[in-house]
Amino acid sequence: MQIIEVTEFWVRSAVIRLRHRQSPLEFVIYPMIHMAEPAFYEAVTARLGKADVVVAEGIRGDGRRRSPLVGALMLSYTALRFNRRMKLVKQAIDYRALGVPVINPDVTVEQFEDGWRKVPLAHRLGVWCILPVVILVRLFGGTQLIWSKSMEVNDLPSPEDEDRIDAMPELEAAFAGTRDQRLLAALYRLHEERGDEPIEVAVVYGAGHVAVIVEGLTTQLGYKARSADWLTVAVL
Repeated sequence: MQIIEVTEFWVRSAVIRLRHRQSPLEFVIYPMIHMAEPAFYEAVTARLGKADVVVAEGIRGDGRRRSPLVGALMLSYTALRFNRRMKLVKQAIDYRALGVPVINPDVTVEQFEDGWRKVPLAHRLGVWCILPVVILVRLFGGTQLIWSKSMEVNDLPSPEDEDRIDAMPELEAAFAGTRDQRLLAALYRLHEERGDEPIEVAVVYGAGHVAVIVEGLTTQLGYKARSADWLTVAVL
């Protein structure tokens, strides 16, 4: 199953609806990309306003302590808004304006930093060396370079992804593993507490987390992906 599709014409995100035979609750998964054309975020925001609960990604902080790495990662995305050829904007959905209850099960800045410190020093240095290159590519690169096939996301990991996870398990845990566990725990809790209600739970998380979400809801709770439709991230 494709989650993010990249063709010569467009980049699209698959909005996935999961249903359960014995529960009226539905999960709707929105695979997000941190930079996109404004119309993409407008379409997602309009749909979220019709949900009953929103589960949103976002490393939480109290405003006093900041993570240098998180700041650098965000800069690597937001650099795209200075690339005049791309005409992209940063993801900035105002969840408070939706009028819908929002749950954020993500890690705090402190928890993220604790996980980052467990990553071997060589791997941490490697990330810091790669980030400047990524920023330069996103600042000056063209459409085909930035929206390459490497941006595609599928429900099954590629052999390269599996090799990376096996080689750097601490890095995978810091960026995804712990955060995925917290997200799934929140979704399981919603099913347990509100599974008898005919509500729609919208899950707004980065595309890289979506395969784990679908697998967890399928294998642990018995939900199935019953339908999907596409939202255009960018026209190429």
